[in-house]
Amino acid sequence: MDYSALSANLLLVSFIAYLVGTFFFGGAVKGSKTEKTYKDSMWGKIGIVVTIIGFVSQLGYFITRWIASGHAPVSNMFEFTTAFSMMLVGSFILIFFIYKTPSLGLFALPIAIVIIAYASMFPREITPLIPALKSYWLTVHVITAALGESILAISAVAGLIYLVKNVDLTKKSKERFWLEAVMFTVVLVLGFVLSSTAFSIAGYESEFTYVDKNGKSLEITYNMPALFGMNDYEQVTAETMKPWAEMPAIVNAKTLTTFVWSLFTGIILYILIRLIFRRPIAALLQPFAKKANSQLMDEIGYRSVLIGFPVFTLGALIFAMIWAHEAWSRMWGWDPKEVWALITWLFYAAFLHLRLSQGWEGKKSAWLAVAGFVIIMFNLVAVNLIIAGLHSYA
Repeated sequence: MDYSALSANLLLVSFIAYLVGTFFFGGAVKGSKTEKTYKDSMWGKIGIVVTIIGFVSQLGYFITRWIASGHAPVSNMFEFTTAFSMMLVGSFILIFFIYKTPSLGLFALPIAIVIIAYASMFPREITPLIPALKSYWLTVHVITAALGESILAISAVAGLIYLVKNVDLTKKSKERFWLEAVMFTVVLVLGFVLSSTAFSIAGYESEFTYVDKNGKSLEITYNMPALFGMNDYEQVTAETMKPWAEMPAIVNAKTLTTFVWSLFTGIILYILIRLIFRRPIAALLQPFAKKANSQLMDEIGYRSVLIGFPVFTLGALIFAMIWAHEAWSRMWGWDPKEVWALITWLFYAAFLHLRLSQGWEGKKSAWLAVAGFVIIMFNLVAVNLIIAGLHSYA
């Protein structure tokens, strides 16, 4: 049996299921007149069944890819990001059965869909592990960290629903600006997907040689017109765009190029959305959040951090240190990824401190939850890809 092809098909099935589930959760939110029918809506029941089918399918993808590769599928950006989306959906399903709130699915599933779309832009081939990754502790570290981050992401979803419902979007304010900035960030991810897909269809390739931070000469292939060149680069492919500027060895210029193209595409996409609907994106979503129970969203956000924080602590710090000691004979080395994991941990520690001792509830807590997810995504995207470090293989 071709487990690699099977895993790809199962991931596609889960992607489609999440799209369908979003549609049914939207029907549950828009079609209910009272809170009781909102929670017991037949649309919502169908939505959660379809979502479970998608989750089981994605779990099947995870298992079959593990069988095909011979190791846990969390060793590169494609594998880790798809695993993260799977755990996010799993966390949502668990919370749904506790609180029975369809609006959480209406906001959580599109995030999972965007994350899968984002993952699909990275190389999907199964490759052998480098020596540093051949460790049982890597599997434990990454899976636990991803699980913790997925639970923390649910707090951001609940916080986002709270803010979309309670922020007055009819008046200009700092709250409206920052809420729309969050929506703009999501559009940027879609910009990455669109720009990557467009250049992939066009078959664009440009090869370069460069010198890495260890003085080693390497080759790299750009799949988008090069805006930034690697350290001491030389262009191999003729008649392709020459980089505007050369980056130092600590910066992955190829990824920075991808980021800038994604930013450019995302800005155009955002402008088009605003021109078509003539309203902020947050205002477009507000009708879907108006039936949500604000107090319940606040509770879900808080409890998600209570659960996700210790899980993240285990995976991203404790288990990571054990693996680092095994792989590099030191538990801490101020690698960019390690530093940002510590920043994330300190942020959520501050979140709990402010919530428990200062009484930061409601909007304050919701803003912190959303900001925490932005920090997590910055770690996943910018730190992993743009800044060169020991985790750059991811």
